[in-house]
Amino acid sequence: MEDNKLVDQAQKGDREAFELIVKRYEQKVFHLAYGFVQDRAAADDLAQEVFIKAYFSLPKFRYESGFGTWLYRITVNHIKDFLRKTARKKEVPLEEFEEGLFALDDETRKKEEEQTKERKRKVVLRVLQALPQKYQMILTLRDIRGFSYDEIADVLKISPGTVDSRLHRARKILRKKMVPYLGAEGGGV
Repeated sequence: MEDNKLVDQAQKGDREAFELIVKRYEQKVFHLAYGFVQDRAAADDLAQEVFIKAYFSLPKFRYESGFGTWLYRITVNHIKDFLRKTARKKEVPLEEFEEGLFALDDETRKKEEEQTKERKRKVVLRVLQALPQKYQMILTLRDIRGFSYDEIADVLKISPGTVDSRLHRARKILRKKMVPYLGAEGGGV
C-alpha cells in the first residue's frame, strides 16, 4: 500500500496502518540514528522516540513533501537534540594502524585486512563525529545513507545549492582531519 494511503488511514485513527508505516521505515530510521550515535541501544531508543513523535505529529502532516522526507526530518531533528543533550563533542583519541602484513597465510592475511578495514572505519566514524553537527548530518545523509541532494535539501530545509557547498566544505574538513591517520597509505577519504 502507498505511503499516502497508510498515512491517511493512520490520521483517521487506524493503528494497524501506523504499524505498517513503522515496519516500512524502522530499519531506515534505526540506521540513520546508528550512523550518528554508534550505539545500538541508543539508536534503538532514538528510533522508537522518533516514531512516537511521528505518531503524535501525524495530524500535522500535510502532504507538502513525501512522508519519508517528513519522517527523516523528524529523525534528523531528534538526533540533533539528542547529540546536543549528550554533548557528544569530545576529543577524538585515534589508535595508530599496524603497518605491514608479513608472510601470513591467506586466511590470516584476510582476517588482518578485515581488522584493519574495521579500524579504519572506526577512525573515520570518530573523526566524523568530531565535526560540527551540520557537517556530520550532511555527510551521513549523502555519503553514508545515499540520499540525493534534493532529499537532503528537503530533510534539512536548505537549498540544494547549500547542500552542495556544505557537502564540499564537510568533505574538505574531514579529509584534512584524516591526513594524520592516512600516513603512508595516502589516498583520499
